Amino acid sequence: MSLNSTVSVIMSVYNAESTISKSIESLVMQTYKNLEILLVDDASIDETYNICREYEKNYENIHLFPNKKNLGLTKNLNFLINKSKGEFLARQDSDDISEINRIQKQIDFIKKYKIDGCTTRAKIIQTGSVIPKKSLYLPKRFVIKFKNPYIHGSLVVKKTAVNSVGNYNEKFYYSQDYKLMHDLLSRGSKLKIMKECLYHLNMNENISINKKTEQQYYANCVKNNIEPELIV
Repeated sequence: MSLNSTVSVIMSVYNAESTISKSIESLVMQTYKNLEILLVDDASIDETYNICREYEKNYENIHLFPNKKNLGLTKNLNFLINKSKGEFLARQDSDDISEINRIQKQIDFIKKYKIDGCTTRAKIIQTGSVIPKKSLYLPKRFVIKFKNPYIHGSLVVKKTAVNSVGNYNEKFYYSQDYKLMHDLLSRGSKLKIMKECLYHLNMNENISINKKTEQQYYANCVKNNIEPELIV
């Protein structure tokens, strides 16, 4: 593990014109400078692509990949993993914001404790509440079987660990984050949750009942270690 390891931030964006600028700004302002920022525009129909394109023009470490059709989060993340050059992968969602020292603190934490990856606690933008609660540090067997306490947008993890489980499982259109953490822990990766709150999370309350049902279906597949059937 090098002293100044490259970190590849991977972000899939879709119709995020109202939030994407603040999200990208929080990355270009990071105190940790050895970053590449990889973006997929998933066939947005608003100004998202044009906004991202301007950032790509102005920052040599930002690379934008436009999709001609919508492919969904899971496939986009795997595409970016394959494009990435970093020793570490970092996640961020297009409507969320990182504290400017987030990446530096996570890399220092991973190296200090000799682990494979970590997430942080997050402040919900709409309410100001912080999740997970400090008491929520669960044994691996509980995480695998019952609950995912990790704020996936705040993940920083060794790329080799993600590669070792075949990256994201593309059969999971939703709950791909839960599935990845399940696979990493099952394979023996060492993951921790930092006590610090370094991430600002935008909680979308306007998710349809059908989408919530699909999300629960995929989460149940992870909990029961079964492959999901294709939902059309």
